[in-house]
Amino acid sequence: MTLVDDTCPIPTIAPMSGAADMDAAIESARQAVGLPVGARVVAAMSGGVDSTVVAALLAKAGYDVVGVTLQLYDHGAALKKKGACCAGQDIHDARLAAELIGIPHYVLDYESRFKDAVIDQFADSYLKGQTPVPCIRCNQTVKFRDLLDVARDLGAEAMATGHYVRRAAVGNRSQMRKAVDHSRDQSYFLFATTQDQLDYLRFPLADLEKPQVRGVAAALGLRIAAKPDSQDICFVPSGDYRTLIDRLRPQGREAGQIVHMDGRILGKHGGITDYTIGQRRGLNVAVGEPLFVTKLDPDNRRVIVGPREALLTASLILEETNWLGDQATIEEAARDGAPVLARVRSTRQPSPARLSMDDGDRISVVFDQGEEGVAPGQACALYDPADPDRVLGGGFIQSTTAVV
Repeated sequence: MTLVDDTCPIPTIAPMSGAADMDAAIESARQAVGLPVGARVVAAMSGGVDSTVVAALLAKAGYDVVGVTLQLYDHGAALKKKGACCAGQDIHDARLAAELIGIPHYVLDYESRFKDAVIDQFADSYLKGQTPVPCIRCNQTVKFRDLLDVARDLGAEAMATGHYVRRAAVGNRSQMRKAVDHSRDQSYFLFATTQDQLDYLRFPLADLEKPQVRGVAAALGLRIAAKPDSQDICFVPSGDYRTLIDRLRPQGREAGQIVHMDGRILGKHGGITDYTIGQRRGLNVAVGEPLFVTKLDPDNRRVIVGPREALLTASLILEETNWLGDQATIEEAARDGAPVLARVRSTRQPSPARLSMDDGDRISVVFDQGEEGVAPGQACALYDPADPDRVLGGGFIQSTTAVV
């Protein structure tokens, strides 16, 4: 029996009305792959409904599909958490699905790589006073770097995933675009996908909405049709990431001061890893006005707080940038002052901005108006103002400058 989290809402399944609907879904997948029938395609199978449907549709479309699942962390711990991906129950679900679909299936032990590239980086970021996005790191490293190498070694002409994002071939290059279902769009989490990776990847669910995907799964008799989506951070079994950080980086529990941005010492804290930019609750200080975390100073173990307007950011500096735009490089676009739409959180709408190059030749994003709650360590995905569905790339936020 598939594990079901009773606290999750019952998934919506859009029933297939007949063979025509299934044929349309298969043809949509075939168009997304864009390769001759019979070509080998590796399907990255997490054990969830999205990646399982991708593998099934590609097999129905006549491709030589090979399913690959990554074991990313301890099975035993993962089984204690309902809705966790890439371990335990999910590997079991992926294996059963591959058997039903009739495709070969491999499980790769990437636990060590995942710890080094994602979990340790996650803990280190909080120790530095940053707010990391582990899903982006996972896509950037073990999934879209290491797993792509495996797919090529298996002789595949492409690798397909269950991400809700569109790949469009324009001339001799590929563009990344938002999925049809904007409520499911995952382009923010994929901004770091390089041009070479994008040319090799395929996203067969770009034209479908989630209830339709579940409908395909149900029509194909896949037992994961009503399986809940993964919740929270996949490698934190308890859902409390601070417990993990405390175990991995206990020095983050060193006490320090809570300081108002005007210099007043308001109280003490029990560890800088308890705080993130924009946080209001849990400060345990009172000055007669709402206070928010505006800055973290890990070197001096200080949490800086202030009024909400102090969260407004005029510009930010990007590091570890990636570029998918028409200019040759992001540096060229920055020197040209290229206009962009900048998205600083997955739940935030993109804001008008422009790229710039500062005196130190660093790439900066200058907002037309102040942007609230921008945190170092988070990602900034960039979109085209003339074509808002097109992803131009982005980077990780190194630092910010407040609105004066």
